[in-house]
Amino acid sequence: VFLEMGFQEMEGPWVETAFWGMDSMWIAQDHPMRDAQDTFYLDKKGKLPDKKFIKKVKSAHEDGYNTGSTGHTKEWDPEVAKELILRQHSTSTTFRYFYDLKLNQDCKYFYIADNFRNEAIDATHLPEFGQAEGFIMGDNLTLADLMGFIKEFYKKLGITKIKFKPTFNPYTEPSMEAHYYNEKLGKWYALINSGIFRPEALAPYGITKSVIAWGMGSSRIAAILTGKKKLKDLFGPEVDINWIKTHKRIKL
Repeated sequence: VFLEMGFQEMEGPWVETAFWGMDSMWIAQDHPMRDAQDTFYLDKKGKLPDKKFIKKVKSAHEDGYNTGSTGHTKEWDPEVAKELILRQHSTSTTFRYFYDLKLNQDCKYFYIADNFRNEAIDATHLPEFGQAEGFIMGDNLTLADLMGFIKEFYKKLGITKIKFKPTFNPYTEPSMEAHYYNEKLGKWYALINSGIFRPEALAPYGITKSVIAWGMGSSRIAAILTGKKKLKDLFGPEVDINWIKTHKRIKL
């Protein structure tokens, strides 16, 4: 569906520095998601990008860089940014692409990726999960553009009853969730988290265009399309291998 809609595919590493997983996106170094109960840490440190770019990110955290923001008004520590983690979301790859490709033009990218969080296991949560990450970069993009994309994407998957609600993300403003209505169960379920990237997150990259972005649970979408009630039945070591071998490809 992404390819049909004109997107290019990204790829990135499972093991990231905290810099790419959090600092590069303007997530404060005292944010709760950095705690060990949320993030898997490794016992080594990685390397940071070039010093000129790091100086801009440091400024964005401490005083807002050139955005007019006050930033987080706290000193930014490069040693904290060097810590190695299992990536907790694939947005780290989005920001790697901003940096590596020097993006500042109309473009659309997606990534279907494995991610890792220190989650309590239940029917809809596992420590390892699939996420479909994506962004559209262009001129004067708004929430209306984001809502239009979400509706069009899910319509192609046969999911049409969707509603939106505001939420909070540290690196997008405004931020928005989408929920879908499960006709069989008669309930609304979370579908996607999204928003427009903040100037403080984009300014160090020299990005002057607007960027709408989202992260959706690809394993949850697979559960909807296959009728599975538990993610364990689709993802991880407890999946029925015979089902994997014999089930037919889902026709959209």
